[in-house]
Amino acid sequence: MPKVLAPRDTIGILGGGQLGRMTALAAAELGLRTLIYQPERDGPGFDVATETMSGAYEDEARLAEFAARCDVITYEFENVPAATVAFLDALKPVRPGARMLSVSQDRLAEKDFITGLGIACAPYRAIDSLSDLEAAVAAMGRPSVLKTRRFGYDGKGQVLIRAETVLAEAWSTIGGQPAVLEGFVPFIAEVSVIAARGVDGSFAAYDLCENEHRNHILWQTSVPARVAPETADAALEIARKIGAGLETTGVFAVELFLVRENTGERLVVNEIAPRVHNSGHWTIEGAECSQFEQHVRAVAGWPLGSTARTGRAITMQNLIGYEAGDWLTLASEPGAHLHLYGKSEARPGRKMGHVTRVRR
Repeated sequence: MPKVLAPRDTIGILGGGQLGRMTALAAAELGLRTLIYQPERDGPGFDVATETMSGAYEDEARLAEFAARCDVITYEFENVPAATVAFLDALKPVRPGARMLSVSQDRLAEKDFITGLGIACAPYRAIDSLSDLEAAVAAMGRPSVLKTRRFGYDGKGQVLIRAETVLAEAWSTIGGQPAVLEGFVPFIAEVSVIAARGVDGSFAAYDLCENEHRNHILWQTSVPARVAPETADAALEIARKIGAGLETTGVFAVELFLVRENTGERLVVNEIAPRVHNSGHWTIEGAECSQFEQHVRAVAGWPLGSTARTGRAITMQNLIGYEAGDWLTLASEPGAHLHLYGKSEARPGRKMGHVTRVRR
């Protein structure tokens, strides 16, 4: 029987960025303690966690010390080494587990898993050499997108293959790493589902979000997404199948492309995030139970909370780089809910905070 955490039990969190910070804040509201572990000696999460530890993700002695101080362990980002999670999971429950992490860390494994469930994703081919790339582009055409299999986010590790793109240069740009080539999807919008799965297999999902990116970084999320009701239902069913297929515990996100055709709307999965997600930040004020509280509830073995919206329309806007310098103006705006992550330095492309507006 999985352990159910009681107040003052400790959740270990691998990673102390803004997602770890907001998870720690949610845990505190429920009377649970948090211990953040990461190689760096400070970070947004360090300001609010009950306790912190610094150590390498490869340092097994330090990891064992960390595990001994936790009742359950989770992670705030998907680039934690799989070996770290496997080592810790032998000592204390890690939620989500190693399978969710390994699938979401590798774009090829992820796409193979998704298509294995009978869910649509962009056409793709594995790329391990320049000759693979040349053959795949010849078969799939241009435009297409070359993406590294691992460690890509916010537009990093990918190259758009245009009509004029020199393939040798594209291959060099990603460092000749194992990759996938994705066929072009004529989408009109990007949407996402934030969902959760409990230790007992229970499932809950928030309303479908519509996302707008600028310079490959999420700029704004709007809820509800402007789609047909049956499309929204289909998106939630896709998330349910993925969560069940991976037997995951905790909050996860499914990013999708929305395609409109003469026959109606269809969804194509882009990727899975095995954690709380930027497009779910609106839930702090915009849902009865935020994604962060939901994740804490799930990994602690508690019942999942209500995903009902608190307003008829919600927008969440990221504050990127120097945009966070307008904090005083935003703090003065009626109805604006300002969140700053406490990062020491603003720089272009860095997420410094967000602001949410709820229309009731």
